Amino acid sequence: MTVTVTYYCPHCGALAELERDAYLADKAVTPYPFEGWAYATPDDDYESADGVRFVCGEDGTLKEGEEGCGEPFYLSFVRYENGREIDPRRPAEYVELSEGRGPRGPRGPRGPSGPGTR
Repeated sequence: MTVTVTYYCPHCGALAELERDAYLADKAVTPYPFEGWAYATPDDDYESADGVRFVCGEDGTLKEGEEGCGEPFYLSFVRYENGREIDPRRPAEYVELSEGRGPRGPRGPRGPSGPGTR
């Protein structure tokens, strides 16, 4: 079963339409792609991709009477790994900035010193 779904361009608010299978679950529409997500164009086989990359007003998906801004925006589908939904906003890996020590760097002023102090 196919449905026509409407999405707002996050840059200008123009409405884009996409006819797609109803089983696909939308995660988000953003002005940027999610790290690690693979996007297809509306004319490609986006059902096997992680989402769709639109170009507002240039890819033929705008509703009649809408004018686009020419900026790309991204529809991301819900994605699962090992049976769990992936949160695209979580970093793929964590970086430890210090090894349990306090902050390093220059120290602040140490009280009155310098020219004119005794």
